[in-house]
Amino acid sequence: MAELWQLTLHEARAGLDAGSFSAVDLARACFERIGQVEDRVKAYVTLTEDHALQQAEAADRALAEGRGGPMTGIPVQVKDLICTNGIPTTCSSRMLENFVPVYDATVWARLSTQGAVLLGKGNMDEFAMGSSCENSAFYPTHNPWDLGRVPGGSSGGAAAAVAADEAIVALGSDTGGSIRQPASLCGVAGLKPTYGRVSRYGLIAFASSLDQIGPVGKDVTDCAIALNAIAGYDPRDSTSLDLPVTDFTAGLTGEIKGMRLGIPREYFVDGMEPGVREAVEDAIRELETLGASVEPVSLPTTEYALACYYIIAPSECSANLARYDGVKFGYSYQDTPDMWEAMETTRQQGFGPEVKRRIMLGAYALSAGYYDAYYLKAQQVRTLIRQDFARVFETVDALVTPTSPVVAFPLGDKTADPVQMYLIDVCTLPINIAGLPAMSVPCGFSEGLPVGMQLIGPHLSEERLLDIAYAYEQATEWHKARPGL
Repeated sequence: MAELWQLTLHEARAGLDAGSFSAVDLARACFERIGQVEDRVKAYVTLTEDHALQQAEAADRALAEGRGGPMTGIPVQVKDLICTNGIPTTCSSRMLENFVPVYDATVWARLSTQGAVLLGKGNMDEFAMGSSCENSAFYPTHNPWDLGRVPGGSSGGAAAAVAADEAIVALGSDTGGSIRQPASLCGVAGLKPTYGRVSRYGLIAFASSLDQIGPVGKDVTDCAIALNAIAGYDPRDSTSLDLPVTDFTAGLTGEIKGMRLGIPREYFVDGMEPGVREAVEDAIRELETLGASVEPVSLPTTEYALACYYIIAPSECSANLARYDGVKFGYSYQDTPDMWEAMETTRQQGFGPEVKRRIMLGAYALSAGYYDAYYLKAQQVRTLIRQDFARVFETVDALVTPTSPVVAFPLGDKTADPVQMYLIDVCTLPINIAGLPAMSVPCGFSEGLPVGMQLIGPHLSEERLLDIAYAYEQATEWHKARPGL
């Protein structure tokens, strides 16, 4: 019989509802698993065991009284840039090392109200800036499939925790691929919803026009259940879409006969590892076997997406991170009577090298004399990228691409070359630029390491993407593979 910590969200839900075990049993099992492997994986910044067991006891009372819902008693890891009232939220940065929010982000408030159990806060690249989870100010997270390799980033803690069975499900955030890319590298499922589908209130901002919160799960059904729990309009987020919430689990039919899938040639980039290409091409053939029609398509502005992203994201980052001045909250250098020296030293000591690099890039792009040449031009290119996607979605229902051009690479392999690190997100960041939904699901292995297939859809097509992913998942066994920790 499977250990409780090995259960998927929907299996845990069935067991809790049947009374096979309690929420306290499930939470304790997860902490037992964390005790076994966390010293090697390092997926957490903060563990909240006492708090979690209190929540689990409350969940058991709710279940006994017939007040339970889909997330009641489910142990969750939350990325450490999502505010949690009374629990440290550090963004894996020295700048916020001792920051304790006095309110909950909307996504956690919704989960908490539904009786979810918070195991702890997930490690990440500092302020979500990175593709490997090596930019954490505290320690890198390790890939459960090979502890000498990266888990991907910036939601590396979320993907590693789910892959290592240290959490039943996790919440991450995705600014340029930060849910999908680590999900791919760790062999789990990850969903980036349409921009505005999930509230950003209480998400500590990196790039506000690109950030989106989403779930990381052991399978597609888990992602659908979690999305049900966190999606919906929030008046405290000015970009939140005022739309009714679909039951995303109801759309999991597994029937994709007649679905039209586009294969954009620009996503099969030069330098893609042969094993990744082979696994994704095999997955595409499987989708054809399931009754979908497949056709080549072109998104010609894709080649400009990387440059566009690395102007827009750092520009918004430089504006958002200006609030960390040593005065209002966070780290503050005070060993000087001079205000300007205090602010300068606070930022020197509080931010890590990647964050400083992006702040400087953004400040330069927004500076007088360069704004039109860089930021304005990037926004114009963004419009062209959106138009490219809109045109393609007139003829196909969804796109199928690799999630990452490579499998998990060794720790330290790319830290000396920021450009090589940035290229890792070449298949994921165009989706954030256009505000579209996309999902990564496991589709095979290359050199013994997981490969992810990315599904991209038009705005608000999460239900369709989940169904395509579910159909593929039901026809294959890749999602059942677990690392041998």
